Amino acid sequence: MTASHSDSLVVLFGATAGAYGAKLGSDERELILLVWQVVDLHSKKVGTLHKSLVKADNLDLTEQCREVSGLTPEGLSKAEPLDRVLQQFSQLVSSDLKVLGRSSYTLCSDGQLLIRQVLHPETSKKNFLLSDCFYSFYDLRKEFHTCYPSSATVKDQTIKTMAEYLGLGTDETEEDFGVWQVKTMVAIIFSMLSESCDHVFTEPETVKYKYETGPCSKSETVDSETVIRARGLPWQSSDQDIARFFKGLNIAKGGVALCLNAQGRRNGEALVRFVSSEQRDLALERHKHHMGSRYIEVYKATGEEFLKIAGGTSNEVAQFLSKENQVIIRMRGLPFTATQEDVLGFLGPECPVTGGKEGLLFVKYPDGRPTGDAFVLFSCEEYAQNALKKHKEILGKRYIELFRSTAAEVQQVLNRYMSTPLIPTLPTPIIPVIPPPYTIATGSIRDCVRLRGLPYTAGIDDILEFMGDATGDIKPHGVHMVLNQQGRPSGDAFIQMKSADKAFMVAQKCHKKMMKDRYVEVFQCSGEEMNFVLMGGTLNRSGLSPPPCKLPCLSPPAYAAFQTAAVIPAEAALYQPQALLPATRTPQASAAAPPTVTYYPAQAAQLYMNYTAYYPSPPVSPTTVGYIAAPPGAVAAAATATHTPILPQPGALVRMQGLPYNTGMKEILSFFQGYQYAPDDYNGLIQLSDQTRSVLQAPKEWVCL
Repeated sequence: MTASHSDSLVVLFGATAGAYGAKLGSDERELILLVWQVVDLHSKKVGTLHKSLVKADNLDLTEQCREVSGLTPEGLSKAEPLDRVLQQFSQLVSSDLKVLGRSSYTLCSDGQLLIRQVLHPETSKKNFLLSDCFYSFYDLRKEFHTCYPSSATVKDQTIKTMAEYLGLGTDETEEDFGVWQVKTMVAIIFSMLSESCDHVFTEPETVKYKYETGPCSKSETVDSETVIRARGLPWQSSDQDIARFFKGLNIAKGGVALCLNAQGRRNGEALVRFVSSEQRDLALERHKHHMGSRYIEVYKATGEEFLKIAGGTSNEVAQFLSKENQVIIRMRGLPFTATQEDVLGFLGPECPVTGGKEGLLFVKYPDGRPTGDAFVLFSCEEYAQNALKKHKEILGKRYIELFRSTAAEVQQVLNRYMSTPLIPTLPTPIIPVIPPPYTIATGSIRDCVRLRGLPYTAGIDDILEFMGDATGDIKPHGVHMVLNQQGRPSGDAFIQMKSADKAFMVAQKCHKKMMKDRYVEVFQCSGEEMNFVLMGGTLNRSGLSPPPCKLPCLSPPAYAAFQTAAVIPAEAALYQPQALLPATRTPQASAAAPPTVTYYPAQAAQLYMNYTAYYPSPPVSPTTVGYIAAPPGAVAAAATATHTPILPQPGALVRMQGLPYNTGMKEILSFFQGYQYAPDDYNGLIQLSDQTRSVLQAPKEWVCL
């Protein structure tokens, strides 16, 4: 039993099969010893001192444990398991309280570690609940420092230093391990209760019963000393799973933020915000503790990182998340025509949505188009479990994926889609572009490496992390992700290194190293070999097979520019005349072709890809380069410097996608009936075939205005 002002303390001491003292619980070893004694705060009487051994699942004791505790695996093998020992603890404490005539008690331990880092995590892993008394306790070190401010800091306190400060004699050799610690703690408490100090135990430490969900605003101030980053999480982990991993530590309300990758899927990382720096420091001690069969890495993070992931500004999201302590489920793959009634009908009466339609949040693009994602609120775990059973069931003609989600994931997904530029709204003005300061490598020097077998979800950051220390040897803008004809990752990438030796070292070090759940093959290659593959050729044990564009009668002049220019951004690629219209195959025409110019702004925005000619992604390293329209001043300067003709602003080239395969020129001209094509001002800029020029320069009755 506990009360707000307990009339008794239960002094508690414990030990694990591993580390002792300041590292107690940091090695994830099981509890093997509990010692306790009841103290009456009013009469200053004590109950019986109890010592109980605990049978751990793993009885392999460390050398430090054997030396300090004197315990052996043989002696522990005859003990009771932890759940039985805790039952005996409750019974014996209740019996001692009756003898003393008291009814309530609060635990008192030497520091935070036994309660927070040992008992709560271990019982959580073994799937049994601790009684209420373990959710409130006094930290004797903090109480002692409050009573004696001139003593050592809380962090530096131990039972021995506190006893020495009071002049209490302690001889560890006189008593069994654990017994002298409890007796000394009781003596310290009596000294604090003496008339000279008259200390009162009024504000116990608390352990949260469960994690509280809630929204986070970008306007909030988040202390960087309270945030950690957890890595290596199972992809299906929820915020409750992460809270369970940190069981015993107090996570701030809405303090678990699952991180998403560039494709909007979870990347195995989470940012966790705790209520204080003390709790954060305890969380760091759980570095490489296990969640199931996987170990989790725990590192420091910043408040800015947390707000970037979990913070939101949307009133719609804030209103949706205002219903606190709800279970959130994410639905993915919804038909674009799906309505609220369709979703409620799909879920059915066995999993009612909180608030009906108000418990649904559809994710949309800025222009209002649906993305196929939605979030659903459920009032309890049972309803959420019923909903998850419908994973991959059919709605309309599509199967629907359902996952556990979090408030932070809702914010991330909404922030991601609401800030995504739409490709149909590309800027219309045609601009010249300035040559980039780098080029894709050529030649036979083997200063490149090829990565094969990458996970399809892998991004640039994953590759840089995979390469480790060798990242510093990558040439600027030297990472090339190879995409297939649909613009999706192909599982290949090329890296330009600073030298052939660096490429050789990377290939030796990283070959068949694991990335996520796949091993990646790493081969040394030359710039020429890299270019062949990037242009559609193949590179295998039998040698090089030329790309289709290198075969006779199939190579438009656009491919020749690839050898000397970087990958073209979409704004440029969409309007490059020589990339869209093949020039006449004459030496004169080739010589007259204007140079390609590309504008690279100082600040990168959104990346638009073009997949018409070849399929590597734009060269990036270490961060993605974006492309935006050049300012008018830059346009004029570039034109003056290079003498390159610029299309007048009213005109533009148009790229048409999705044409039927049997479409001919007459169908295209009919489609644009009512518009003027290719005025004479463009003739010097656009390289046209004789047939095309004859059509566009036909009598006016062919071109309707």
